[in-house]
Amino acid sequence: FQKFTADFTKMKVCASLTMAVATIAIASKNVRAFSVALNKVFVPVKSSLNSNVGGMSEELGIPCEEECALEAYPNLPASVHPGVLSGQAMLDLLEDAKTKGYAIPAVNCVTSSSINACLEAARKNDAPIIIQFSSGGSQFYGGKSLDNTNYAAAIAGAVSGAFHVRTMAEQYGVPVILHTDHCAKKLLPWIDGLLDASERYFKKHGEPLFSSHMIDLSEEPIEENIDICKDYLKRMSTMGMILEMELGITGGEEDGVNNEDVDIEDLYSKPEEIYQVYEELSPISPLFTIAAAFGNVHGVYSPGNVRLEPKILSRAQAYISDKLGNNAPADKKPVMFVFHGGSGSDVSDIQEAIGYGVVKMNIDTDTQWSYWSGIKKFEAEYHDYLQTQIGNPEGPEKPNKKHYDPRECIRSAEVSTVERLEQCYADLKCQNVLGLGAPSIAENILGPRRGGLPV
Repeated sequence: FQKFTADFTKMKVCASLTMAVATIAIASKNVRAFSVALNKVFVPVKSSLNSNVGGMSEELGIPCEEECALEAYPNLPASVHPGVLSGQAMLDLLEDAKTKGYAIPAVNCVTSSSINACLEAARKNDAPIIIQFSSGGSQFYGGKSLDNTNYAAAIAGAVSGAFHVRTMAEQYGVPVILHTDHCAKKLLPWIDGLLDASERYFKKHGEPLFSSHMIDLSEEPIEENIDICKDYLKRMSTMGMILEMELGITGGEEDGVNNEDVDIEDLYSKPEEIYQVYEELSPISPLFTIAAAFGNVHGVYSPGNVRLEPKILSRAQAYISDKLGNNAPADKKPVMFVFHGGSGSDVSDIQEAIGYGVVKMNIDTDTQWSYWSGIKKFEAEYHDYLQTQIGNPEGPEKPNKKHYDPRECIRSAEVSTVERLEQCYADLKCQNVLGLGAPSIAENILGPRRGGLPV
């Protein structure tokens, strides 16, 4: 208790709140329940001190008007604002999703173009978005020619991407959770480097650079998985960051990790294991989510090759609620779950899982395909304009510059990705969440003589 009191004192919390916490401590006969309750008080207090609406725009001296300058949204908790979220604002958003029965798409991004497509899709669907980087995606963002010894390029690329997200999320007027994807044991130095960056950012801005990180130690013994996650949660929660931990293995292949030949039983988590995680992490902080395995597989496979069992999540919620007794939440969903391997999943399975407490669904394979299919469609439509710099069906001396301009095919890829994400938002029941309505039509777009393009 003295440790928590010292933390409160450092934050210059009012004496009445400190006395209230002390009263709870004296009255509590359940140390674990008291610890959970105290953390739930501690996070919002820190968050209220860390509010930074429009902070990136102000720091960079760029315009922040209309939706960018909103302090809150009509349909969301008052703490949720445009830009990157952390602390209580992020927790409030995820709790809102669990309560109202929607999940937020989490998209792996590898370029500023894929980030912008996500932000555009979020605003078009009047909804939040989770933008995430893998270690390989981070390295690509930094540049494949950079040396990646000690994951230096992956750290630099992720930090660069984070600043792009922070700058542009406010401009699009949407709330964003800025996340990193699978981090196996060998990749922990990558996350350590990103946490160092967040701690430096926190000292200056009162909030972390990233919102959350995933630690994927599902291939390690469960005790080691939990112990390492506890250490990271302690470090991360002091900045208001969420830890996502994986329990059980997601099948298939993604970002160089191949789990196509794992044992079938490893694809399905047990309620007792999920409770073990909850019991160990909750006393530290409520800022964690669990990516439990219920048959999830990365990639897209032929029908019948993937057997999802969302009811595993329902049984886990019931099991943990029973263990918590009177301390269980009213909705009997104490855990916020994450759905990995969402691409290609049946909509009925997705929506059933949402009903059991899934608040985030990863989508990567489908958006990779949508990005490529946009380029492929553009090439097919303008094939005869893309073979030479000069000469096309309109004449042998007609230039083709406006067609092979890289903005052309890239924009086509973005449009295709926005369309695919609109389907994803519908599947996740995550449309019209913010309450802003349709976005206004963009003005002052360059005309044909100044770079206007067919796409």
